[in-house]
Amino acid sequence: MKSKIEHYFAEIILFSTTLFWAGTFAIVKNSVKDSSPIIFVAIRFSLAALVMIPLIYKYFNEIKNYLKPGLILGITLCIGFILQTIGLAHTTATKSGFITGTLVVLTPFCEFFILKRKPSKGAITGVVFVFIGLILLSTKGNNVLHLLYELGNDFNFGDFLTLLGALAYSIYIVYIDIYTVNANVKILTFIQIVVTAVVAYLFAIIFDLINIEPISVNFTTSLILSFIYTAVFATVLTTFLQTKYQNKVTPTEAGIIYSFEPIFAAIISYIFLGEVLGLISYIGAGILVIGVIIAHLMPDKK
Repeated sequence: MKSKIEHYFAEIILFSTTLFWAGTFAIVKNSVKDSSPIIFVAIRFSLAALVMIPLIYKYFNEIKNYLKPGLILGITLCIGFILQTIGLAHTTATKSGFITGTLVVLTPFCEFFILKRKPSKGAITGVVFVFIGLILLSTKGNNVLHLLYELGNDFNFGDFLTLLGALAYSIYIVYIDIYTVNANVKILTFIQIVVTAVVAYLFAIIFDLINIEPISVNFTTSLILSFIYTAVFATVLTTFLQTKYQNKVTPTEAGIIYSFEPIFAAIISYIFLGEVLGLISYIGAGILVIGVIIAHLMPDKK
């Protein structure tokens, strides 16, 4: 059982990583029009790998010890990114955000099936509240029934890919819990990033050859700034912090924390883009916070 101080500090760190991830919505929003989505992912992670080389070069001889966990984590992470990116091209941003948020529901099941560990009643109750909050938050001020109707009657291929992406993220969260105990976090982070970049390039080339997504990049100032932010802060920093600190909490608790991403994204979008949420969305954000509080009042056992 980890100490409470260590546990709460890890949660603060994970909330910080979620904040950095949320920042990518506002920053990348107008930049990906200058690049095909998958090649954007590939270049982003390539730059991140280059940034990490000065930090891990003295540990190169340890890479062979972390190839298996690094490959598993990197491939799972990349699949999640690619499925979400392709899915977004075939569905709305609202539906994509909500479906991706279902990882908070999927993670307890992945934790149970992979780790054979049943989440606490408090964690499950918190997940239910968070899921309800995500539904309301995803309405963007519109009628809740309209969102549910859209999901139920217009569930398309893009939505299906996004759901698979959420499942991949959930599996990734659980495997982080498995492979990061007593690991060299810098090496494991580096391998994940390199694997994600390589797999993304492979998918980009294949999709270009079969005309699913032609490769295109126009290096505008906006795109370059997006690459810098996403590579350094939303990839190197966040992947390192997630790899180092997530094993201090349970996967279900981590999923609940990561569900705050749409709230942080809404705040950042309001500050930098002037986007305003409706009353229903604010109520959803409040319910989401209540879910986190419930999970802490009835803590899970690590």
